[in-house]
Amino acid sequence: MLKGKKIVLAVTGSISAYKSLFLLRLLVKEGAEVKVIMSKSAHDFIQPLSFSALSKHPVCSDFTESEVNGVWNNHVEMALWADLILVAPCTANTLAKYAAGMCDSYLLAVLMSAQCPLFFAPAMDHDMMEHAGTQDNLKRIASMGCTVLAPGYGELASGLIGKGRLSEPEEILSAVISYFNPNQRLKGLRAMVNAGPTYEAIDPVRFIGNRSSGKMGIAIAQALRTQGADVTLVLGPVHESVPEGIKIIRVESAKEMFEACTDGFQNADIAVLAAAIADYRPANVSTEKIKKKDSPLELRLEETEDIAAALGKSKKANQKLICFALETENEEAHALSKLQRKNADMLVLNSLRTEGVHFGSDNNAVTLFHSDGSKKEISLKSKSEIAQIISNEIADLFQ
Repeated sequence: MLKGKKIVLAVTGSISAYKSLFLLRLLVKEGAEVKVIMSKSAHDFIQPLSFSALSKHPVCSDFTESEVNGVWNNHVEMALWADLILVAPCTANTLAKYAAGMCDSYLLAVLMSAQCPLFFAPAMDHDMMEHAGTQDNLKRIASMGCTVLAPGYGELASGLIGKGRLSEPEEILSAVISYFNPNQRLKGLRAMVNAGPTYEAIDPVRFIGNRSSGKMGIAIAQALRTQGADVTLVLGPVHESVPEGIKIIRVESAKEMFEACTDGFQNADIAVLAAAIADYRPANVSTEKIKKKDSPLELRLEETEDIAAALGKSKKANQKLICFALETENEEAHALSKLQRKNADMLVLNSLRTEGVHFGSDNNAVTLFHSDGSKKEISLKSKSEIAQIISNEIADLFQ
């Protein structure tokens, strides 16, 4: 998505500077060429060697490499090289200086010389973020044409809870991709995605579940959002972060997911069922913790609601239904059967037979089956890459 794009990543002195390493990795994986600038205070939090290794470029922090060799780092050249400059994290200090037009460092000199778009991802404590001066500075740089990536809400380095966390790397990546891909093919459409496992209670303590991490479904939600869709994610009990701009409905059981999905599908143009939903649940749930006994414990199971079948039955002509399947034998035959039985427009077949594919991994290999009989195999790639391919295939369904 970012192949051939030149991005300058400017890192300032914040405890969240470590997240910039993950952001750099994501940018490079998407094909961008990235050069990193670090403020001098950023060196107190993270070493430049890691950025240099990941970017394959030396890190710049000052106008000269050293007083001995006199090598000059041309700030104008760096600024003109970039297609986009991303300040992440951006401290209150750097924000204030740039908003005031100050230029007392190499980093600020690059920003002041820029002719390309500037993206700022602020990170600071809640009280600093809410300070009138900070809010004025954010409005000031926005009026200058800069893009501000809103900070997240949560636990901060101070121990307080509030707004000020650096946006997650995936969220920042999504914003950058959206900027470079203005012709979004799914703009104006509403998508519903489900992801993660479901937990089916045995008693107040124990449950039946599975190992799904939800990573594939979250990646698809992000890819659809990047394509311009208004995305709702029905998410089972997972610990993965979700990019900003995606509405989240959290559920736990298959019944809760069924209710959320059937309700959401009524107003959706697209439904992607990537969740690993339990097929069975205990028929009787104990209201108290079951005590261990000398005799075996027997559980009677009953079938859970079939979300794919329900959506396929209610699907209108203008709606598209994409299902997932995980098979361990007769994979293609079972996939084609499910595609037809569920009245789906496309089915994504997962296989555990591919080396490097397992629950919780960041990679996957899938085969796409369309209702028109066409088939597309996708070799081992990151789940982010596969999600982009799937989102393009979905966009093709509306052509």
